[in-house]
Amino acid sequence: QVQLVESGGGLVQPGGSLRLSCAASGNIFSINAMGWYRQAPGNQRELVATITDGGNTNYADSVKGRCTISRGNAKNTVYLQMNSLKPEDTAVYYCNARLRRIASTQWVDYWGQGTQVTVSS
Repeated sequence: QVQLVESGGGLVQPGGSLRLSCAASGNIFSINAMGWYRQAPGNQRELVATITDGGNTNYADSVKGRCTISRGNAKNTVYLQMNSLKPEDTAVYYCNARLRRIASTQWVDYWGQGTQVTVSS
């Protein structure tokens, strides 16, 4: 079993900041990359930011300069620091991890349950 548990969402005023956290647990052999995606009502799920095991990062153009993705020392956690938040950042944010389970040779994507971020005055 593998679980990804997100935390840190909530209601924030425009211009404010939030820090999302995600921890992966279970029978994990190795994690290649972790990331954050979001889905607003009526929209498809879209990439926000990803980070590889080697520390390479990738950001959506819409969040560049406002968000920073990082991984914890244990490498099974990922964080998203979001600054200068805008109403259009309102969405459910999902944590993603591409990982191999113990005794498996396949890399598989796992998802968290999602955490709501609402930016509103």
